[in-house]
Amino acid sequence: CAPPAMSRRVVRQSKFRHVFGQPVKADQMYEDIRVSKVTWDSSFCAVNPKFLAIIVESGGGGAFIVLPLTKTGRVDKNHPLVTGHTAPVLDIDWCPHNDNVIASASEDTTVMVWQIPDYVPVRNITEPVVTLEGHSKRVGIISWHPTARNVLLSAGCDNLVILWNVGTGEMLLALEDMHTDLIYNVGWNRNGSLLVTTCKDKKVRVIDPRKQQVVAEKAKPHDGARPIRAIFMADGKIFTTGFSKMSERQLGLWDLVRDGGSRQASAAPGTPQSPAEPGRARGRGCAGCQGCSPAARAPQEPHALPRSRTQQLIWGTDPDPPHFCPFPCPVLTLSPSPQERFAPHEGLRPSPSTPPPQSDLFQDDLYPDTPGPEPALEADEWLSGKDAEPILISLRDGYVPVKNRELKVVKKNILDNKPPSGLRRGHSACEPDFSRPALEEVLQEIRALKEMVQAQEKRISDLENKLCQFTNGTD
Repeated sequence: CAPPAMSRRVVRQSKFRHVFGQPVKADQMYEDIRVSKVTWDSSFCAVNPKFLAIIVESGGGGAFIVLPLTKTGRVDKNHPLVTGHTAPVLDIDWCPHNDNVIASASEDTTVMVWQIPDYVPVRNITEPVVTLEGHSKRVGIISWHPTARNVLLSAGCDNLVILWNVGTGEMLLALEDMHTDLIYNVGWNRNGSLLVTTCKDKKVRVIDPRKQQVVAEKAKPHDGARPIRAIFMADGKIFTTGFSKMSERQLGLWDLVRDGGSRQASAAPGTPQSPAEPGRARGRGCAGCQGCSPAARAPQEPHALPRSRTQQLIWGTDPDPPHFCPFPCPVLTLSPSPQERFAPHEGLRPSPSTPPPQSDLFQDDLYPDTPGPEPALEADEWLSGKDAEPILISLRDGYVPVKNRELKVVKKNILDNKPPSGLRRGHSACEPDFSRPALEEVLQEIRALKEMVQAQEKRISDLENKLCQFTNGTD
């Protein structure tokens, strides 16, 4: 008789199949940080090749702390903070083109941009480089443009998305009447030509910010009542996280126009946040960080990769710098003690995710070229309609952060935009001698003022001499 058919399990192949995260040891943590307890869905931390920033508790306003990446261990309770907001800070984001510039959004309806020195300051940093005012309610989301210099996005509880030119401090665009309810998250595509947003009305929108119109829209990508998050993938598809009606976690991959499929990823409790980067998802209130990868035969169905587990509950994460490729880089996980965030001992634990070494040679497939610190466009070029892909760098020789580059804000004079009146313009251009008498009059007035000042100085000197005679040189 024929041998019984053997069941065979098909394993989906992925170059990240054996990737898993391993939290660092206790001596490499950042400990004794009073993390903010504000009730806002935020990452609470941000990291770049030089610094780590964490939103912290602060009396009389909002603040966040900035630490050099190498300064691990217990943080001094008197460590200088970045203060300036009059209400709690809700979101922070490092500039991808300047490692010493960070933006912060607050309940006080303002966005502030800060210059962080390479050295540890002695006192609190209280003066921002520029303050951006345009929202009428608290601002909970900020995001830098991936390719254009000094372009910053902010979204507030007034359902308004504003794009700023940080270099001049002016508002570039205001996206109004596009969201009917609270905005959950906003993300750029790879070259910064489109935005993807999720809203409390359970819609995912793809927006062209320069045309100020909705390009595509998807209603209820996930049926659950909890918040939905979305980001752009490198190929233009949209990756979403959400819940089913039974509160089961779901991951979805969607096309811009034609709907893709969604796949249930986990039935564990916790709130999945927007992926730390394309291909990585993490859940708030759980103890794991899940990787995922599109399947070759069914790319609309992202399948799970090995889960990274921690001993504490995850409350917020941020990927390692945008200058790095996804998986092989650390993810900083804000991990309070098991008593949730109300325990006095709180810390932040880096969780590097690296594939097992397969060769001593550089692995181009695992470490592809990645966006570098140089912008591809200026703000005016992007606003005029020009697009450009990010300027990529290789990680073959590692990445060395560039030196501190000062952010200069040039305020435009509104009078420069108004041409002079025709009469004055005609006189200055056609009759250059017309203003000579006026100039002589001004010079004569200046000479008269100088003479008056000299006379007053002589009078003061005489009065001082007389006073000395009356007092006989004594006090």
